[in-house]
Amino acid sequence: MSTTSDAGPLAPGVTPTRAVLSAVGVHLPEDVRDVAAAERALAQRSPGAVPRVPMVSRLTGVRQVHVLPADWDASDLAVAAAAKLLAAQGLAPTDVDLLIFASASQDMVEPATCHIVAAKLGVRAPVMDVKNACNSVLNALEVAEALVATGRYATILVACGEAPSRAVRWDVPDRATYVLSAPGYTMSDAGAAVLVRRATAGDQQAEGGPRGILASAFGAESSHWDVGMLPGGGTAHPRDVDRTYFEIDGSRLREAFLALGPDVILDALARAGMTWDDVALVAVHQVALAYLDDVHDALGLPSGRTIVTVAEHGNVASATLPLQLATALETGRVGPGDVVVLVGLAGGISIGAMVVRL
Repeated sequence: MSTTSDAGPLAPGVTPTRAVLSAVGVHLPEDVRDVAAAERALAQRSPGAVPRVPMVSRLTGVRQVHVLPADWDASDLAVAAAAKLLAAQGLAPTDVDLLIFASASQDMVEPATCHIVAAKLGVRAPVMDVKNACNSVLNALEVAEALVATGRYATILVACGEAPSRAVRWDVPDRATYVLSAPGYTMSDAGAAVLVRRATAGDQQAEGGPRGILASAFGAESSHWDVGMLPGGGTAHPRDVDRTYFEIDGSRLREAFLALGPDVILDALARAGMTWDDVALVAVHQVALAYLDDVHDALGLPSGRTIVTVAEHGNVASATLPLQLATALETGRVGPGDVVVLVGLAGGISIGAMVVRL
């Protein structure tokens, strides 16, 4: 079993190399749930606690969500996306120097889910989990970039398996519980994978500018950690079944996000030497269709540069940015040489922005 990278460290005096996002893959479960229909069924089961009119689908614009198979776990979603990506790139699991499982979801508290993903995928390399709510994938890319730059690894696979549907509460005893549970009805399951590799001479000399991660910036306002929680399973509530469901104050979470402002995003652009005129696509985390205009205004995002996925696919947590990037690539919205900005927003709360030339 390999316990160290074959890439080796950089020689003294060698300039750190750029990390390239060379491929992205997504797996969406075939089973879908109609949000409005699910709300109506819930209202019949919990009269008085749940509005008879489907409010969540109406207020968020989310029409349907994906639901993983009953015998699947978060690791299976990650493996499905990663296997698809490796096959498309003509790579074997043995070509991976490091596997990072990046997700808000996890199979269990111990061991780290990265081990389960690696075992199912056949990867025999060092592994780790990176977890920061809906910014898990973006933070994993930050870690991967740094490790590639130091020469520690040459090929890093970031695998994500989001299964938030398992933590959505459908047994609603009263209106207060419904209010905390309702934002979870837009949660959706998905797998995603991103391949990060060391730039080649060809990448560095690509027409239009060098390929890869050009710059990034991150920030957090951690005093808002309690506006969105999944409290059970840790030391705070180790065996309280009622705390194993999402508890989200939707209005407070929205206010916290809007208060973040555009500084982190503008900082990333400035570090990359870019303006919005240079950007072909802004992939931004999406929790509701109705919030997008507010988010665009608060963060200073240009109109017409985003792609909407939340209406048809729901809130897929940290798989959102890979989903949007994969969709843009598949539909021809972006291609080689284009600059994209990945904007992450996560409970806790945190914000991140990464400028990438494809």
